[in-house]
Amino acid sequence: MPRSDEKSIDWSLTTWDGAEREQLRRWAQLSLEEILRAQEEMQSLAERLGGSAPTTKAK
Repeated sequence: MPRSDEKSIDWSLTTWDGAEREQLRRWAQLSLEEILRAQEEMQSLAERLGGSAPTTKAK
């Protein structure tokens, strides 16, 4: 690996704590609409992977 590439890597993000901090930093930059859309997509993916039936919204 060239030395210039090694300098561009933020090694603090390669730990569990560093990865968690980075995730929180990225989520904090999202708008409420983007957060809701992401959570809906994650729910849909979890349902597909888990084989569960889609949830229905209560009225």
